[in-house]
Amino acid sequence: MPAFFALAVIWGSSYLFIKVGIQEIHPLHLTLFRVAIGAATLVVILLVTRDRLPRDLRLWGHLFVIAGVGVALPFTLFGYGEQRVDSTLAGLWNATTPLVVLPLAVLVFRTERMTIHRLIGLFIGFGGVLVLLGIWQGVGGAQLTGQLMCFGASCCYGVAIPYQKRFVTGRSQSGVAVASTQLILATAQMCVIAPLFAGAPPALWTLSGNVIASVMALGALGTGIAFVIMFRTIRLAGASTASMVTYLIPLVATVVGIVVLSERLEWYQPVGGLIILAGVAVSQGLFSRHRAPGSGTDPVLDERPSLVASEAGACQDCSAAESAAPPLRANDGRPKPDQMGVTSEKPPARKASTNSP
Repeated sequence: MPAFFALAVIWGSSYLFIKVGIQEIHPLHLTLFRVAIGAATLVVILLVTRDRLPRDLRLWGHLFVIAGVGVALPFTLFGYGEQRVDSTLAGLWNATTPLVVLPLAVLVFRTERMTIHRLIGLFIGFGGVLVLLGIWQGVGGAQLTGQLMCFGASCCYGVAIPYQKRFVTGRSQSGVAVASTQLILATAQMCVIAPLFAGAPPALWTLSGNVIASVMALGALGTGIAFVIMFRTIRLAGASTASMVTYLIPLVATVVGIVVLSERLEWYQPVGGLIILAGVAVSQGLFSRHRAPGSGTDPVLDERPSLVASEAGACQDCSAAESAAPPLRANDGRPKPDQMGVTSEKPPARKASTNSP
């Protein structure tokens, strides 16, 4: 399915674009450019589809929190992290997001319940984290700091995903409208934070062509157009199939980093990444013969087409996104026009159980 693999390539390449961007741009400025371009892209889509931003002020308050914790902060942490580690490692660390989502969703937000296969998956996944770190060699220095920053970014997603499921998912607004609002709010936040801590951002015409292309790709592709592709994939193939892109993102990030940037991995780093993905798969019940409804948090994509609308991406709650996407046919059997995932119908109520770059 072309759209499915296009998503994996776009989101998996985000770590390459970050690595190129930070060569000339401060991580805070990179985040500012990224969310601003992403917001502009989605606003254009809103105008084309005649959708509109939410009007509920309480919802804007929740989206402000998610914009900070689930967009601005993790994007910035990945930028700082990739100043110290390769893009391939950053892509592998993003795979830990579901391992953070699950305990928070169970213990803090109470949107999920713990099961035996989820618990086993958590132990396997965090064992993979230790392997990825190469804990037996001793850790320290800039390399450890960079890896912890990347893990911290995944932890931010881990907080934002169940928060969104608890306070945002199930409302009548379309996923594109919610994501647009988050990126607008993240842009406003970064317009204050970036100049305060990193000074005035550089003029785009002072940057090299490679950096400009990377910034545009991060914003327009990874944070804008990929979001629309995600909704289309959900409508055509279903949320479960669409969520499987999560397992391809670390692979794409690794291949792109090695081929384009000539990065090298220690033998234990891809092994640790595979163990992490295996833990995620077990926690999702992918190896169970009979999956109970909502038996797993769909991988990293869990809340992210309407959460971070990006890489990591930029992914969201695929089940929530599926309910926000319009059906392929109207009730009278006539094809509905393609609305890029925008709907004015209120999504049906769903049980608090669920997939999540």
